[in-house]
Amino acid sequence: MDLDIAPLAGRTALFDELEGGWPVFMSKDPTGVFYYRHFEEFWPEFTLLAVDRKTGRAVAKAHAVPLSFTGDIADGLPETGWDWAIRTAALDRLAGTKPTIVSALEIMIRPDLRGSGLSGVMLSAMRDNVARLGFTDLIAPVRPSGKTAQITKPIDVYAYEQRPDGLPVDPWLRVHVRAGGRIVNVAHLSMVYGGTLEQWRSWTGLPFDTTGPVEVPGALSPVHCDVAQDHAAYVEPNVWIHHRI
Repeated sequence: MDLDIAPLAGRTALFDELEGGWPVFMSKDPTGVFYYRHFEEFWPEFTLLAVDRKTGRAVAKAHAVPLSFTGDIADGLPETGWDWAIRTAALDRLAGTKPTIVSALEIMIRPDLRGSGLSGVMLSAMRDNVARLGFTDLIAPVRPSGKTAQITKPIDVYAYEQRPDGLPVDPWLRVHVRAGGRIVNVAHLSMVYGGTLEQWRSWTGLPFDTTGPVEVPGALSPVHCDVAQDHAAYVEPNVWIHHRI
């Protein structure tokens, strides 16, 4: 496939090609809603779109944000992961704080092309774009794709499981490590949000009628349901990976 991979440049209409990649409940995080409402205005150079030159159709996209971080990455990155990266980038921009690193947020492959190797291509393009923009560090609160099949396994175990060749068992973590990334630490509270039980029923099609953990397809950990309080909350763990560019 002959691809044109470049910064967004106002081509958001092509994003319609990429719909359907996430479970509905994943779009309900209010921090994420804030980012996707403003990314084209605030950080257009940090969003990449891949288009098939032959068909003109979008095949993938990659989102990232610049932010300030003064600590030592090797000592660990914030437990609040994905939400922290978005909030920090937004506050930095509003305050005029100079960013020092870039955080990846998402790489989305068109559903019919998943498994074709495009995730690695987009990660490489993101690394190149980070370098083009003058940064030397890319961090990523990675959502380990295989964890959905092992929803009850502790993330602190799953994140560090390896195959005999020493690479991560998880496919998406493996792509990052092969590209030169290094696992830093787990972000246990990377994405946190809640909703009423009726909202969760509409998002998932599940009854949410019993207090306790609910295993939702596509989630990385069980959703915590409280019938008496008419509320359920999702706490998603991610895995911080650092790419030195």
